[in-house]
Amino acid sequence: MPRLAIVAALEREVRPLVKSWRVTDKEHDGRRFRFFENGEVVVVCGGIGAAASRRASEAVIAIFDPNIICSAGFAGALDPKLRVGDVVRPSSVINAGDGSRTVVEGGEGVLVSFASVASPLQKSKLRDSFGADVVDMEAAAVARSAEARHKQFTVVKAISDEMDFEFPAMDRFIDADGRFSQGRFAWYAGVRPWLWPRVMRLARNSKRASHALCAYLDTIGG
Repeated sequence: MPRLAIVAALEREVRPLVKSWRVTDKEHDGRRFRFFENGEVVVVCGGIGAAASRRASEAVIAIFDPNIICSAGFAGALDPKLRVGDVVRPSSVINAGDGSRTVVEGGEGVLVSFASVASPLQKSKLRDSFGADVVDMEAAAVARSAEARHKQFTVVKAISDEMDFEFPAMDRFIDADGRFSQGRFAWYAGVRPWLWPRVMRLARNSKRASHALCAYLDTIGG
């Protein structure tokens, strides 16, 4: 059985890592999940947001019973010194909703999990309120699931957007299961030429972050 389970939001975040891994679909609690397996490592992409990542964490723990749960994926920079492609392993994860904190051994800095895609103004407020360096949407939920099941927790994030990056409207394209509708977003952006530079920059940033993240994950899963 795998000793390490990696919980990501979207497959594109981890595609360079899992592209040649064995793929299996399994059901848990009435939902189907896709798992990528390679030796002692399993990856599940549960969707965007706390609810989706919690369901994926519970599924991978119930089915594979790993020793370590790792929340991995993209994060936004709250520290202006952080750049796209930087890999961060925070020493604590804070839930912005209730202020709860999870300590992570061997890390450095603070990650705060927020309920939506953070704008530059929200990033500034999160940095001031929590003393955080990076923001994501899933790590706190994965940490809570790991704690509830008495599993060791860790987190690895790659910066996909710097502190001043203004996202196009994204939340409206994320459904209740945490799935992002690429087709609907492409249509939305396609008829709004003023969004094209930001969308192209986002695509470049995401590709760079994905390769950096997967290169690092390959070293800890090997």
